[in-house]
Amino acid sequence: MDQAKPRVLVVDDDPLTRSLLSIALQSQAFEVIPAGDAGTALEHVRSEAPEIVILDLRLPGLDGMEALRKFKEIAPELPVVILTGYGDVPSAVEAMRLGAYDFLTKPVEPAKILVVVRRALKHQALGTELKELRRLGQRDALRWLMGRGQEIQQVIQQIKQVADSNFTILIQGETGTGKELVARSIHQLSARREKPFVALDCGAIPETLIESELFGYEKGAFTGADRRREGHFQLAQGGTLFLDEIVNLPFPTQAKLLRTLEERQVQVLGAKGPLPVDVRIIAAANVPMDGEIRTGRFRQDLYYRLNEFVIVVPPLRERVEDIVYLAERFLAEASMELQRPVRGISDEAVQVLLGYHWPGNVRELRNVIRRAVLLSSDLVEPAHLLPLPANSAEARPVEVSAFLPPGLPLREMARMAAAEAERRAIRQALRTARGNKSEAARILSTDFKTLHLKMRRYGIRPGELS
Repeated sequence: MDQAKPRVLVVDDDPLTRSLLSIALQSQAFEVIPAGDAGTALEHVRSEAPEIVILDLRLPGLDGMEALRKFKEIAPELPVVILTGYGDVPSAVEAMRLGAYDFLTKPVEPAKILVVVRRALKHQALGTELKELRRLGQRDALRWLMGRGQEIQQVIQQIKQVADSNFTILIQGETGTGKELVARSIHQLSARREKPFVALDCGAIPETLIESELFGYEKGAFTGADRRREGHFQLAQGGTLFLDEIVNLPFPTQAKLLRTLEERQVQVLGAKGPLPVDVRIIAAANVPMDGEIRTGRFRQDLYYRLNEFVIVVPPLRERVEDIVYLAERFLAEASMELQRPVRGISDEAVQVLLGYHWPGNVRELRNVIRRAVLLSSDLVEPAHLLPLPANSAEARPVEVSAFLPPGLPLREMARMAAAEAERRAIRQALRTARGNKSEAARILSTDFKTLHLKMRRYGIRPGELS
């Protein structure tokens, strides 16, 4: 199974730093390739093709800045995260201008490095897909990326209609349906395509940091602000800012975001006056926004400001005709990536794929197929589709009438049905993982925090399923 682990090259001459980073990454199922100098790191980049590099700027012999240049010559799309001390931040900023993905100051918090690594890997995967989009051309590329069914064709049509406008866009859809891919496609097809696309996961940033991440801050703005830092609005200047899981924004921050959108200027923390910004906003939510408004968790005026144009990405269970198409596409990608000549999917395995409810949507399908390629040596069979149930009766979608009271509005019935399907999927993943929540989160293609919150919501205890 190790072949499927994302490979992270950690380059630092300090053995303790390498060890701490390795422990943190390995605990989250990353494969770590350690290197104490740039020369060794360059050999690893050529021979082992890591998915991401964590690079210290100060190295013996060839320094980190020159190593970055050589990395980019060998693998231009390779994400490189720079490590630097507080006194060398200008060099880190220069490294980002040379193509580094991000930089972190030492000492590095394990939680922060994991967030940055996951974000970089996601960025790299989507970038690969969008290179294929540009190669194929606008008409055929979106169909290649998303599917051929009628439901997703409507989404593709909306992307093409709105891309060249300046509308603020709200993308709604369940987790794993491809909302960021929709956002990136809009950016790539717009007049802003040559400017930055900057993504911020509003659910991954602590409430105490979200405003500084969005708007930036001046040196001395608060305790610990020993340098100036640009926010995501400034980083996206002229381009597109994608606010993922926007319902997780704290209520006070929502008010400041609304003012920024209306005035087209940002108030940097600690600055004397506002800063003009030219940024297109695309937001995404994985829950119905009207429910968040009714419960008082989201501002109605901000919602109206965001939904100048709404795109709803349908869940995979409503796109049955795309399941086999996407599975075969993911099979071809994984066969090349893992260098395993799997020639196809058996009819019996296709029936399992078609009968499953797919609570994790396209993301879950992709992960299932990648695991199947690892397990299969010739043809994907039902036994390779872990953790999907091989029994078609178990794999059928949840019967709504089994748990919904009569007389409910259709929208409420759909919400409750989705919640019940999610609850059952979590319980099934926990059984497969023998109660291990970290492993269950990986099976469900979600993060530990989200799984923990949903377990509390549904009253699920891992001990009873181990």
